Amino acid sequence: MEKTLNRIHPVSDPEATYFLQVSWEKDLGTGFGILLSDCQCAWTGTVSEADISREAADIEIDRQKYVEELRKALIAGEESAGKYNYMIS
Repeated sequence: MEKTLNRIHPVSDPEATYFLQVSWEKDLGTGFGILLSDCQCAWTGTVSEADISREAADIEIDRQKYVEELRKALIAGEESAGKYNYMIS
């Protein structure tokens, strides 16, 4: 299992710091686990392969392109710094 951990500052609260951990087996396209923490609370969830396919279809984007965008937004770290905004709700 592979994991990444990134520090994010959501646009919804730019002074706050959150840590985003993403874990996956083969690649993000087969599904992944996600953990978000503000160092006081933590929230976890899973995204299935079917969830990814459904979301790509809903927004009418090629599934592989959607998986690549997920990779950039969730696990690329410094490579994607400043290119994605995060909102916590």
